[in-house]
Amino acid sequence: MLNAGKVMQTAHDRCGLTRVRGPLQWRPAGRSCLAIRDRRPAMSKLYFRYAAMNAGKSTALLQVAHNYEERGMRVRLFTAALDERTGSGVIGSRLGLQRSADTFGTDTEFRRAHLEASCAVACVLIDEAQFLTPEQVRQLHRMAHCEHIPVICYGLRSDFRGEAFPGAAMLLTLADDVEEMKSICACARKATMNLRFDAQGRRVTEGAQVEIGGNERYRAVCPACFYADDDDAQRAPGLFG
Repeated sequence: MLNAGKVMQTAHDRCGLTRVRGPLQWRPAGRSCLAIRDRRPAMSKLYFRYAAMNAGKSTALLQVAHNYEERGMRVRLFTAALDERTGSGVIGSRLGLQRSADTFGTDTEFRRAHLEASCAVACVLIDEAQFLTPEQVRQLHRMAHCEHIPVICYGLRSDFRGEAFPGAAMLLTLADDVEEMKSICACARKATMNLRFDAQGRRVTEGAQVEIGGNERYRAVCPACFYADDDDAQRAPGLFG
């Protein structure tokens, strides 16, 4: 009586194949599993690093860019076209570090072919990522997995009303690696919310979601201070800086 396993092995030996594992998984004879695995592109991811304001997001982005370039790798930096606090197309940190970057708007498309001109891009770094559209986030997710370029996004999670930015909500949904960067409230608790103030220093609770500003307009606070009464300086010092 013929042994079915031997017949299958003999047939595949004639074709130059060897079983790797399981009855129906074969590889070319004489080649290791590692050699085959090494032919696959390295897996890239979409990363989202979020925090309240003044947590050092831009500083961290510039450090990552430096790390890549120190090793001879090319990166592409993007920031929102509508954010001109340090100049158009400039990523700036509160430490005084600045660097020019490409800008993105609602009509920007993220494709590998659009990013690479003369040489390959090792990583894409995006500041103010909360201003991405949901479709742009999907493009970045697709680019990371199908075109094998890692993408690291830095941005806010929520606005001054405690509501998610559409781009941030999509990043929280699709990002393969999500990390919260820490900031601190004036009351010494962890700051996770953002407050908006008017020119007279009064808290603003209504208005357009997007209004560009720095420390004169926004403040990072903990949830306890965020929900406190506006005149409760003793219980909510975060409201008063």
